[in-house]
Amino acid sequence: MTSPQRLALFIDGANLYATTKTLGFDIDYKRLLKEFKARGQLVRAFYYTALIEDQEYSSIRPLIDWLDYNGYRVVTKPTKEFVDSTGRRKVKGNMDIELAIDALELAPYIDEMILFSGDGDFRSLVEAMQRRGVRVSVISTISTQPPMIADELRRQADEFLEIMQLAPRIGRDPTERAERLQRSSQAGGFEEKAETRSRYTVEKRYGIRQPAVSGDEDGPESA
Repeated sequence: MTSPQRLALFIDGANLYATTKTLGFDIDYKRLLKEFKARGQLVRAFYYTALIEDQEYSSIRPLIDWLDYNGYRVVTKPTKEFVDSTGRRKVKGNMDIELAIDALELAPYIDEMILFSGDGDFRSLVEAMQRRGVRVSVISTISTQPPMIADELRRQADEFLEIMQLAPRIGRDPTERAERLQRSSQAGGFEEKAETRSRYTVEKRYGIRQPAVSGDEDGPESA
């Protein structure tokens, strides 16, 4: 009897957020985990994101907590602010090194790496994993203009998976958003306005996907 393929997920949180935001759908992380558990022996599911340390409360924290308790290995580090050559303040929160180190350390124990990212900087990592006998599948999209995946990364991967084809199986039901809007409207709109302000501030500055409201599957109360 053939043993099931040993899989590991590596999710570039900021890149996946940017991709799904452009495409207009939200990831249901419970369904995503279920989808890939059905494809083989899921050894690890990593989620990488930067966190804003100087905030008393980070609106991404409910998502991080839920992932931590529900089968994901969350890897975070604080963002860093700096001033560029034009005098503009910018924020840096790149997780490429952390992802690459974890992947290379896990290489002897997996048969396939599934990378949720379109970042061309990962091309060298994909090549290094392939030299170690690991098959690499990359999940992003070419349905946008320009595509969200770098051409060199797509060429290097053993398989490219269009995320829009996976959306029916790993996406959140769009009716949930409509139901939240209806509840907010009945409450006078205050809940939705407060949520929107919080989400907009963090998303605009950091490109980090924000969870919706308490009780969604992205929140700690949804397990």
